[in-house]
Amino acid sequence: MKPAPFDYARPADWPAALALLAEGARPVAGGQSLGPMLNLRLALPERVADLRHLPDYAGVAVQGDVVRIGAGTTHAAIEDGAVPGRLGEILAGVARRIAYRPVRNRGTIGGSFAHADPAADWCAVLPVLPGHAIALGPEGERRIPLAAFVLGVFETALRADELLRAVEVPVLPGAARFGHWKFCRKPGEFSKATACVLALPGAAPVAVLAALDTAPLVIPDASALLADPAAEAARLVAGLGLDDPWRAALARKALRHAAEATR
Repeated sequence: MKPAPFDYARPADWPAALALLAEGARPVAGGQSLGPMLNLRLALPERVADLRHLPDYAGVAVQGDVVRIGAGTTHAAIEDGAVPGRLGEILAGVARRIAYRPVRNRGTIGGSFAHADPAADWCAVLPVLPGHAIALGPEGERRIPLAAFVLGVFETALRADELLRAVEVPVLPGAARFGHWKFCRKPGEFSKATACVLALPGAAPVAVLAALDTAPLVIPDASALLADPAAEAARLVAGLGLDDPWRAALARKALRHAAEATR
């Protein structure tokens, strides 16, 4: 199927991009989510604003003890080591399991996060990190905790006049432990249950359970989950009220495996 006709705009700078957004343009980066929606005519924008060429939209910079990842940084770049240190090891391990390499070559971390598909990998993993999403609007940058960015299915804390510009995460110590597990019925498919756990020295471990057709469940203190993965996973999932037994079983398994993999 072919998309309905639309105008194409390529803003040269961020003020131009915000102006297009204010006029009703639909922003696009890698197009791995919006492209199929256009083809299926689930999205019918009058104009699409291509963000890929904006200054500093892609790329990684270390500023003091903070790693700033441009929203336009591709999954492939993260997979290939663009992010340094222990944080880079964690994110590369997640990125290499996103769909297929052609998708990773174009799909972006910011596009995926801002799209807020509950099954998307970055919507499951970024909320476990102690960082912020950097939103840019007419009044400048606004910092949103990663754990509070995704509010629901295709719903984020971004305002209607804001664009996601970057993700900032503190440099993680080498001793940071991370566990991640997701279930896909075949390679490259969207996950049916995803969980991850991050344990930093001197801090309570944090866990996230996602891909359950709602906002990610952030567990700010997952100490009990690490102490007894099976029992605590069962307790947490029982409180979600999932209607389908198979979804509940996958959710329990995801949490248990992520906790057991944390090392």
